[in-house]
Amino acid sequence: MQQRLMLTWSVWLVYRLLGLPILISMLNQTHPDIIGGIAWQGLWLIPAFIVTPWMLRGRSPYALLVASMLILVYLGASGVVLFTRVYGSSGLEIIVYVADFVLLLLINTWLFMLLKRLPSMNNVIKKPRSH
Repeated sequence: MQQRLMLTWSVWLVYRLLGLPILISMLNQTHPDIIGGIAWQGLWLIPAFIVTPWMLRGRSPYALLVASMLILVYLGASGVVLFTRVYGSSGLEIIVYVADFVLLLLINTWLFMLLKRLPSMNNVIKKPRSH
């Protein structure tokens, strides 16, 4: 599970940072600036870059829960963008946004499956305080 998560996370980061702006620039009729798109995606991905070490290690349940909440935000934003693009974009451009959505959905699925396999966070045995 951890390897799947690491691979999918890495593919999504590269796709979102480079692939999405390049493909949209090629497929969109207005041909938006590639460098501007990469810069915008880089800013948008700052929180993802911050949680990348947690995702690659995949050992801390608390860190992965925080990362999962972040991925849910990205997933929601990706779904909204996909929904808005359906009405005004070409079929190939829509496929670019569907790929982003599917990658995020896979990341969240692997995260949930990995979190189920990690040790429970609630079964901590506390030692009584000595007075």
